Amino acid sequence: MNGLRAAIGFLTILPGAPRTPAAGLSKAPAWFPVVGLILGVVLALVDGLLRLGYLVLQTRSVPSAEDLQFFILGGRQLAFPVEAIIHVAGASDASIWFRQVPFLVEGVLPVALLVVLTRGLHLDGFMDTCDGLVGGHDRVRRLELLKDPHVGAFAVIGVVLLLAVKFSSVAALPAQSRLWTIMLVPCLGRWTILVVMDRFQYVRREGLGTPFVRGGSRRSLLAGSVVAVVATVALTGPAGLLLMAVAGLVAGAIGAWAKRRIGGVTGDIYGAACETGEAAVLVLAVVITVADPAALGSPLLALLDTSG
Repeated sequence: MNGLRAAIGFLTILPGAPRTPAAGLSKAPAWFPVVGLILGVVLALVDGLLRLGYLVLQTRSVPSAEDLQFFILGGRQLAFPVEAIIHVAGASDASIWFRQVPFLVEGVLPVALLVVLTRGLHLDGFMDTCDGLVGGHDRVRRLELLKDPHVGAFAVIGVVLLLAVKFSSVAALPAQSRLWTIMLVPCLGRWTILVVMDRFQYVRREGLGTPFVRGGSRRSLLAGSVVAVVATVALTGPAGLLLMAVAGLVAGAIGAWAKRRIGGVTGDIYGAACETGEAAVLVLAVVITVADPAALGSPLLALLDTSG
């Protein structure tokens, strides 16, 4: 379990890191999707509690067990439009779950919490990648910019656009698929790191990503992919595999771009792949759920609903 503890310590601020920082780092990558899933559970829990608080404030009452089940199952048992519930006299207070929490809070909180829980690790890599790969004129200068702690114009522009896409996409997720998508996104984001790690050469002799590469990228990718596939299908059903495919393609595109610009990848490129992969997954999730809000609902909860 040293690998899992090392992955938690490196990727998050959560407790459980080994006392020796370097311990288990070579085995950590295989656990990246697991750590992402842990982060996703935390995000979904906080998001659910926010909505619970909103429901209590709106109704000035404690929701019943049926109301909570209605929320958790995402309204999948309803045979008529959810919007109609709000206008039905005597409708359950659970209908308020489908009235949006104020847009800024609904979209910003999960994204901001993920940044806090990860110390902005991947976001920093994304910003450095924007400066290095876009702003540099030759390979040497690009590598220097990737390592430069100062923030340039391309980094600012890139991070503003990235966060805007994430905020708006999270806010646009329908209630029926929201929790499961939020839970899955960090898992797929960290899985993309394994894709880039396996497909592209690490260009620095020493760097933040060096200990992970030494652990064997192919084994890590295979183990992490098993976790990612199981989590995807369990949380969002077969339709979620499309999210995973797009995350992998976006990560591959980031890696290919870096290869053309600097001859391979660095730890910052790993972070950029994670962030852009998450953004792509969120945008696609919104597109998929436009026609069917429950398209990314959890099959496991659907089974529970049917058996009940």
